[in-house]
Amino acid sequence: MTATHRRILLSSVSSDAHTWNLVWLQMLLTERGNRVDNLGACVPDDLLVSHARSTRPDAIVLSTVNGHGLHDGVRVIGRLRAADELRGVPVVIGGKLGVAGPLSADDEARLREAGFDAVFPNDASPADFLEFVDSVVVTDLTAEHSA
Repeated sequence: MTATHRRILLSSVSSDAHTWNLVWLQMLLTERGNRVDNLGACVPDDLLVSHARSTRPDAIVLSTVNGHGLHDGVRVIGRLRAADELRGVPVVIGGKLGVAGPLSADDEARLREAGFDAVFPNDASPADFLEFVDSVVVTDLTAEHSA
């Protein structure tokens, strides 16, 4: 694997026990040459933040199927953005983000204003998601470690 492959941290939100979405996303991202660290379902915010701080991924992808993405997402992005080392890391959320059906434009804007770089509701195109991931700049941590 060359240094040009992105390191993607993949997770669900803490209230979501679904895993098939994570497996599908891991396969999709891996097929594109990315290295994916899949934390799985029901990931507590503290674990997500500490793992992201220690691994310094190029991007963080949160996927949810249970419909609590708006509520859980606003909370967890605040925790991620509060960590100095993670402020510049692109973070996206996608899936079923609301329990009452698709989110309103205002709710999607709320997620972006809270700190997400992109929001992909469950009717979003996988091509749009992959275009976003492909635009993520790869961080070369070897320079930091050799200094």
